[in-house]
Amino acid sequence: QVQLVESGGGLVQPGGSLRLSCASSRSSDYFYTMGWYRQAPGKQRDMVATITSRGITTYADSVKGRFTISRDGAQNTVYPEVNSLNRGDTAVYYCKGLTAFGAYWGQGTQVTVSS
Repeated sequence: QVQLVESGGGLVQPGGSLRLSCASSRSSDYFYTMGWYRQAPGKQRDMVATITSRGITTYADSVKGRFTISRDGAQNTVYPEVNSLNRGDTAVYYCKGLTAFGAYWGQGTQVTVSS
């Protein structure tokens, strides 16, 4: 059974930073691609950042230069470092892992940017 568990969300002031984590029950190398998506109230779920097993990264235009995604194979964890947060970043953030057998999602972690 494959499980993804996110952590690190919370309340942060505008301009602040967070480090989210996604821990998997399998080695991160088990996944072709791992990524982070987010969904704000009343909006669709959008890609934020992804990283392949070879370390190739992709970012949404809205977060380029502010978010950095990395993966730690030894700890089966994927981290996005998120900086210079603004209210537009408020959303539930989900971790996704893509394998040859399909896609797996975590339960999500809430990030709220507010003063």
